[in-house]
Amino acid sequence: MNMILFMIALSLTLSTILTALNFWLAQMNPDSEKLSPYECGFDPLGSARLPFSIRFFLVAILFLLFDLEIALLLPLPWATQLEDPTTTLIWTSTLLLILTLGLVYEWTQGGLEWAE
Repeated sequence: MNMILFMIALSLTLSTILTALNFWLAQMNPDSEKLSPYECGFDPLGSARLPFSIRFFLVAILFLLFDLEIALLLPLPWATQLEDPTTTLIWTSTLLLILTLGLVYEWTQGGLEWAE
């Protein structure tokens, strides 16, 4: 118990010291270049509030969906070693079928085309 309290006290002390050093040693002399919203060195020519195309969001959502699919399918090799792997294979096939049908639907509707 004493060792745990010692480790907690040590970590709190060390983090407090490092945070205080960071605040005291940081250079606080901002100039106009550091305060500008762009780091490229020239003044902005237009508005930064231009609307994005909805296709960027669609591609991002599709990426997340298929990334989640990979995460769900990762434990599949261990699940097939169960006593009854048929249920696992049926659920996996159903998931892949639903995602494939969704991708085909998106493709036929023209959602994956960049040019109008």
